[in-house]
Amino acid sequence: MGEKVNQFDDIYLGLAPELGLLRLAQSGLGWKARKGEGIFTVRDADLKKTYWIRAARNFQLRLHLRDGKIVKFDGFQRDDYEKLKDIIKTNYGLQLETKELSVKGWNWGKTEFQSSNLLFNVSNKEMFEIPLNEVTNTSLTAKHEVMIELSGPDGEGANKDKNRKGDQLVEMRFYIPGTVPKDPDADDDEGEEENAANVFYEEIKAKADIGEAAPGDGIVLFSETLCLTPRGRYDIDMFPSFLRLRGKTTDYKIAYTSIIKLFLLPKPDDVHVLFVIGLDPPLRQGQTRYPFLVFQFVREEETDVTLNLDEETIASKYEGKLERKYETRTYEVVSTLFKALTSRRVTIPSEFFKSYHNQSAIKCSMKANEGVLYPLDKSFLFIPKPPTFIPHSEIGSVTFSRVGGTASSASRTFDLKFNMKSGVDYSFSSINREEYTNLNEFLQTKKIKTKSMEDESTGRYDIADESDSEEDTGKRKRKPAIQDFGGDDDDGDSSPDEDFVAESESDVAEEFDEDAGDSGASGSDSDSGDDGDRAAKKLKK
Repeated sequence: MGEKVNQFDDIYLGLAPELGLLRLAQSGLGWKARKGEGIFTVRDADLKKTYWIRAARNFQLRLHLRDGKIVKFDGFQRDDYEKLKDIIKTNYGLQLETKELSVKGWNWGKTEFQSSNLLFNVSNKEMFEIPLNEVTNTSLTAKHEVMIELSGPDGEGANKDKNRKGDQLVEMRFYIPGTVPKDPDADDDEGEEENAANVFYEEIKAKADIGEAAPGDGIVLFSETLCLTPRGRYDIDMFPSFLRLRGKTTDYKIAYTSIIKLFLLPKPDDVHVLFVIGLDPPLRQGQTRYPFLVFQFVREEETDVTLNLDEETIASKYEGKLERKYETRTYEVVSTLFKALTSRRVTIPSEFFKSYHNQSAIKCSMKANEGVLYPLDKSFLFIPKPPTFIPHSEIGSVTFSRVGGTASSASRTFDLKFNMKSGVDYSFSSINREEYTNLNEFLQTKKIKTKSMEDESTGRYDIADESDSEEDTGKRKRKPAIQDFGGDDDDGDSSPDEDFVAESESDVAEEFDEDAGDSGASGSDSDSGDDGDRAAKKLKK
C-alpha cells in the first residue's frame, strides 16, 4: 500500500541464538529468522516505551508494551542509533530513550520487579536483569538467602535450551538481610515485620510461574509424602504436563519429560514400598544434584481420591489408562498416575532373584551409608543414599571379597564390587554371608562375569564357573521374588536412557532410618506392562 518499510539485518530476538531481519513500518514491526520459520510481530498500538541500551551483543532496542511485556532486539551497531531514533519518532510518535547501565562491578544493590523481569540496580542504575519466565525453581537456602534456578529461554523466536552452546548461568543466590513491614492490608498486624528474604522468595514464586497454578488445573494432590532422598516430607501436586514438589523451604517444578525411569520396589521389611523416580536433568539443591527421588509409602495405607479429570479426557487423552476415582492403596494410585502421565514403564522386582529371607533386595552398605541393593532384570539399584543405578550392560565383572578361605571363614558378611567397563567401581559391604549363593546364581543367570577373592592377604583371584548352559539357568528360574507383590520384573522399561548412572552423592544431612515411614506417606501401585493389575491383586492377597 505504499507504506515505507525500514530494515535492519543481523538482529537477534531476545536470547535467541539465530540471526534475523527486523522490519519497521507505520503499522508495527516484525522480526523473521533467517533460517526456519520463526516470526514475531508487534503492532504500533501496543508500543508504550522504547529504550536504547548497551548489551552483550552490541546494542539493544528494548520495547515496553502496554500489556506489561518487554521485548528485546540485540545486535544493533552504534551508528544505528540516529536512524532508529528517527524511525521510531516518525512511525510511532515515541522517544528512543538512552538507558545507562551500571558498570561498577558491585555485587550489592537493590532488586526491583518490573513487569516480567527482576532488575538488579546499583546506584540507581540497572546492572543486570533476569527474565522471570526463565526461573524454574526457588528456595530459601538460609534465613537470609534465596536461591533461584534458571533454565534456557523458550519464548518467541528462541530455540530451546538444548540448542544453546557455551557456558550458561543456571543458578543465582541473593543475600537479603533485615526485615520489612508486613502487608498493610493485613488485619491485626500493625507494627509487625517479617523477614525480607521471605518476602522476596514469595514474590519470586508468584511472578515466576513457580507458585500456585491456575485454580482447577491440578489433577490430584498427595500431601506430606515421605521422601528419603532428598530427606523430608513433600506435597506432590500433579498437573497434566508437570508436577510440583513442595517442601517447607523448597518448591520444585518437574516436567514429566524429565522423568526417565520409574521403579516400584518393596522394602525388605514387609512394611514399606519404595517408589523411585529417575530424573534427567537431576533435581538440584544448591551444589547437590539428585538424579533420583526416593519416596517411601506404608504398604497397607489406603487413599480415597477423585481425579480432576472428566471421563472424556480420560478416554481420549489418557486412552483409558486412568480411572476417575480410586479407593485403594496409596502407592498403587501414585505409580499408576506416574505411569500414565509420563508414558514410562514402571520397573518392579526381578523374578530371577530372591534373597535368603525371600525378599527382592539385600541389605548392605555403600561406604558409610546403609541401604538396600535390588538385583533387577537389566540393572542393579542401590537406595536410598546415594541412589546408584548400575546397568548390566555397563558391568565388566563383579568381584566377591571375604567369601572363602581361612582368613574370612569367621566373617558373617562379605563384600561386593562392580567393575564397570568405564573404569568406575561401585563397592558394597556388610552383605550377609547367607546371600552369597543366591546373588552369585543371579549373576550367572544374567551371564555377568564374576570373580571371587579367595584370600585377601594374597590378593589371588579365582574366576567363577561360568559354564552353566541355558538349560541350567532355566532350571534355576525362580518364582517372583515376593509373590504377593507380583508381576514380571521389568527393568526393560522403554526408556532409552538405560545407562543413566548417579553422578554424585547427596551431601544433604540425612540418615537412613529403617522405620522412617511408619507415621505416614502413602504409596502407589504401578503395573509393569499388562501384568500390573495382576501384581496389585497378588499384593492384596
